[in-house]
Amino acid sequence: MRLTAERIRVACRHLRTRDPVMRAMIDKVGPFTLRFNDDRFAMLVRSIISQQISTTAATRIRDRLIERAGDEGVTAEWIARRDPDELRAVGLSSQKTTYLLDLADKVRSGDIELRTIGRLSDERIIEMLTRVRGIGVWTAQMFLIFSLGRPDVFPHGDLGIRVSIRDRYGLADLPDMKTGLTIAAPWRPYATVASWYCWRMLEAEPKPRP
Repeated sequence: MRLTAERIRVACRHLRTRDPVMRAMIDKVGPFTLRFNDDRFAMLVRSIISQQISTTAATRIRDRLIERAGDEGVTAEWIARRDPDELRAVGLSSQKTTYLLDLADKVRSGDIELRTIGRLSDERIIEMLTRVRGIGVWTAQMFLIFSLGRPDVFPHGDLGIRVSIRDRYGLADLPDMKTGLTIAAPWRPYATVASWYCWRMLEAEPKPRP
């Protein structure tokens, strides 16, 4: 199931009714405007590139990779034909080069079938994607949210969401998993929409901490 315009409207009504803190976030941020990335392979490549580096650095590497691929585009077939040195030349680390080659190999072999992956459950998709070197649960959850548009994903380990929950729900410290899941329970089955509002609140009304 994918988030549609109607489901988003239902989700926002649900969140406003079930959680007064979330209602205040929705009022502050405004309409839900997330646009999904339908290029599933590109989304995974982007996630791997972005690990543990700044957004600016990740964008620079991604742009170089796209430029090098040219009209063919950054596909599994194109990545698989690259010599590791060529990938490192755009700024990828040796580790991330290995990750991208492993992803390309699993997609080309059919071990990961991106064309039909949307037919699977969230849990099955996470299990499948985490077979790839360099893809953990968080990266798989980002794929569920930003590429497949799944409605009920709560990435409880995401630092931004933990910071937003701490600040908006009056916690002294960042929430652990149990606390995060307890706070997110009323959001179900629209945790994706609530998570997006948590991220946007960090931009709309940042709260500096000592």
